[in-house]
Amino acid sequence: MKNSTDEELMILVSNGDLDMMSILFERYHIRIFNFLLKMTRDRDISQDITQEVFYKAIKYRKSYKKGKFSSWIYTIARNIFSDHYQSQKTKEQRLDEIEYKMEQEENGSLEKEEIKEQLNKALEKLNHTDRELVIMSRYQGIKYQEIAEITGSTAGAIKTKVHRAIHKLKDHYLQNI
Repeated sequence: MKNSTDEELMILVSNGDLDMMSILFERYHIRIFNFLLKMTRDRDISQDITQEVFYKAIKYRKSYKKGKFSSWIYTIARNIFSDHYQSQKTKEQRLDEIEYKMEQEENGSLEKEEIKEQLNKALEKLNHTDRELVIMSRYQGIKYQEIAEITGSTAGAIKTKVHRAIHKLKDHYLQNI
């Protein structure tokens, strides 16, 4: 079963073979966690949301329409993150006001850490949509077509939006230097 495609496994899960979700979990939990970590900048919240993503994937398995599994699971992750973000806003907290925990590389050089910190600061200055697009395309390596499926847009529009977001990121980064 480990040689099966994600879509074949999810069809089995949607038909009641819940054990197959463990294979999908192994394939995707780190990617989903890293995506959420870049969005939330909080390891604990990212772990909680990642668990919720897979819980909802099982709970709503019947809603899987035999499309690309990665698009479906990332859509669930985006929706849960969005719900979390909205609940934080209703508590009169903004994403940029939350204290973020920085994971320090044990063997990283000071220069690398400074560059990483400056890049993260610049990333935080982007609006939610631009930050999400940069994270999905550059950090997660998701192709424009797949991002388009996840966000309900076209690949051409996503390519343009990512290009503009990268320029904004560059401008913010250069302001911090």
